[in-house]
Amino acid sequence: MRPRTGSRISASSPILLVGFMGTGKTTIGKLVAEKLGWRFIDSDRLIEQRVGKSIAELFAEGSEAHFRQMEADLCVEIAGWRQTVVATGGGMVIPPANFERLKAAGLLICLNAPFEHIMARLADDTERPLHSQLAELWAVRAPHYAAVPHQIDTAKMTPYTISESVIELWRLTR
Repeated sequence: MRPRTGSRISASSPILLVGFMGTGKTTIGKLVAEKLGWRFIDSDRLIEQRVGKSIAELFAEGSEAHFRQMEADLCVEIAGWRQTVVATGGGMVIPPANFERLKAAGLLICLNAPFEHIMARLADDTERPLHSQLAELWAVRAPHYAAVPHQIDTAKMTPYTISESVIELWRLTR
C-alpha cells in the first residue's frame, strides 16, 4: 500500500476515517486508536452529545441542515486535534469545504466496500438516518469518496487487518 500523493503529515496529526455507512469507520477507528494509544472520536456521537439528541431525532425534526452545519464546524475544530482517530459521519466529506479542511487536518482515509457488501451489513440496521435512501445516497456520495487520497477496501478483510493497514499507511505518510 502506497500513499497516492507525496504529501507528509505530522506524526501527531489526526487520522480521519471517512466513507459510506457500514464500511467500518467506528470499529476500525477504535482499534487504530487503541493500538496507537490515541483517543478515538466518532463525529456523529460527539454531535449527539453536544445537542442532547440522536441524529435520527434531528433528521426527524427536519434539522438536517443544522446537523450539516455542526459537521462543518467540527471540521474546523478537528484541524487543531492531535493524536486522535476520528470516524466521520458518512456525509461529512461531501461538501467541498469540509473535504479540503479534513484533507489539510491530517491523514484522510476512505474505508470502502462494494455496495452489495454495505447493503448486507446494513440490512437489519434501520435506525440509521436516511436508511431508506441508501441507493440514492451511494450514487451521490461514491464519487466524493473516490476523491479521498487514500483508500482501503474493507470487504474481504478482518477489522484487525484493516486497522493494521491504516496504521501502515499512517507510518508511510509521516
